[in-house]
Amino acid sequence: MKAMHLSVGLLMFVVFQGHAGCYGNDSLKTCYDDSGNSYTVSKFGNQTTVQGTNSRTGSAWSSQSTTIGNTTYQTGTAADGGQWNQTIQTFGDTQYRSGTDSDGNYFNKTCNQFGCN
Repeated sequence: MKAMHLSVGLLMFVVFQGHAGCYGNDSLKTCYDDSGNSYTVSKFGNQTTVQGTNSRTGSAWSSQSTTIGNTTYQTGTAADGGQWNQTIQTFGDTQYRSGTDSDGNYFNKTCNQFGCN
């Protein structure tokens, strides 16, 4: 019986390591990519939390976002431990983004269907 469980576990490991995709439902899912990253995404109302890890490097990161009307507030921790934040205001096809990156640098940009500047 133990050999059967081990075989099933190894098979699942091989399947997840070789194929990108997501498993779960809209409120809680785990996603894998071909670069060794896995992400757990949980949604509750207007809040989304993402926790990611890289199985090859051991690095981990996270982000939290809350959307109120046309504004999304995001905070997170980068793989190097740096904290970041961003506010996104959306008007039609245009997004106004501002915040601080994980190195402490302020940014402010406008994005639309043609890119960001």
